[in-house]
Amino acid sequence: MSPTTPELRWLAFDTSTDVLSLAVARGERVWVQTLPGGAQSSSGLIPAVLAMLAEADMPLASLTAIVFGRGPGSFTGLRTACAVAQGLAFGADIPVLPVDTLLAVAEEARWQRVQGGAADADLSVLAMLDARMNEVYSAAYQWSLASQSWQGSSALQVSAPEKMQAPGSQLLAGNVFEAYGPRLVMPGDRCQALPTAAALLRLAPSLWAQGLAVPADQAMPLYIRDKVANTTAEREAMKAQAAAAKVASNP
Repeated sequence: MSPTTPELRWLAFDTSTDVLSLAVARGERVWVQTLPGGAQSSSGLIPAVLAMLAEADMPLASLTAIVFGRGPGSFTGLRTACAVAQGLAFGADIPVLPVDTLLAVAEEARWQRVQGGAADADLSVLAMLDARMNEVYSAAYQWSLASQSWQGSSALQVSAPEKMQAPGSQLLAGNVFEAYGPRLVMPGDRCQALPTAAALLRLAPSLWAQGLAVPADQAMPLYIRDKVANTTAEREAMKAQAAAAKVASNP
C-alpha cells in the first residue's frame, strides 16, 4: 500500500443463519468471532461489534464501510443485520456494503478448498441455504482465477430440494446437507459452508471497487419469498411426508 492510499477498514457481520459471524479488518489484520445466532443475534450483535472494534482500536467513524449479509436467510436475522448496519452507519456517517449471503457461501467454499491444499482455479459453485419450510435458497456462481472475481450464473431462487438442478459439474456448498441431503439428487462434491463474516471481508474490496456501497438508509434485506411460516395444515402434511419417507428408506 502506498503512503497516499488510505488503509481500508471494514466491519462485517452475518446473522442470516443460526450462527452469528462477525469480523473486522484493519488493513491486513483481521479479527473474527463466531457466536450463537438466531434469536440471540438481536441482543448480542451490537455489544460484540463494539467489543471487537475496541480490540482492533478502530472507532466506528474510521471504518471504510459496514459490510453485512443482506439475504436471503432468516427473516428475523436479516432484519437484525439491516437495522444494526443502518443504525451504526447513520451514527458514524459511513456507507454500508450489502452482500448476497449465497455469494458469501460460494466464497467460503472456495476458500475452504484453497486452505485445504487445492490449487486456486476456476470454479463453479451452487450455493444453498436452508430456507426452512421444506425449501432451499440457491444460486449458482462462477469463480474466475484470471480476474479473481465471482460472477452469478443463475438467479436467486427458492424451491423444494427435489426440484433443484445443477447442470454440469458443480461444487455443492451450503448448510442444507444434514436436513435435505438424500433429497438433493444433483451430482457434485459437497462442502459444508456458511456465509461467514470472513468471506464477506474477502468479497468487500472487489464489491467496493465496483461502487456497490450505498448510504445507510439503503441497508435493506433481500427477500426472495414473502411467506414467513407454513400453516398448521402444511406443517402436518410435511410431517406425514417426512414419516412416509422415513418408512420408505427403512423397509
